[in-house]
Amino acid sequence: MVSACLAGIPCRYDGNHKENLVLKEMVIKGEALALCPEVIGGLATPRNPAEIVGGDGFDVWNGTAKVMDDEGQDVTEAYKTGAKRTFDRLETLGITTVILKEKSPSCGACQIYDGSFGGKTKAGMGVAAAYMKLKGLEVLSDQQI
Repeated sequence: MVSACLAGIPCRYDGNHKENLVLKEMVIKGEALALCPEVIGGLATPRNPAEIVGGDGFDVWNGTAKVMDDEGQDVTEAYKTGAKRTFDRLETLGITTVILKEKSPSCGACQIYDGSFGGKTKAGMGVAAAYMKLKGLEVLSDQQI
């Protein structure tokens, strides 16, 4: 599985994509499936930017951090729902490796924004990335490809 935005699908918060031609080709050839946990969780495109406040994706799952948008709305449940629904699809299909968009509050595999909406990043995983890691999937960053 690859983050849908990496396959050229305009599903990012700003209505754009972050196309990676290698990953897009994998999807076209049927070697990978493109999914967006944020959209699967019910978030619209476009949507307000969101960041994890108070930790990272693992902290969201243990209840000590939240996903907030830039207007102060708590969107944690949509992110958690998207992660669960995405994992369920992957499990049904027997997919065990995911390549996710770095810095995303959902898909960040190694880095996420720090929760200040100031453009600064920190080490950590997004909500879906952390969930998939907890469930035993191999989680890779698009920066590792």
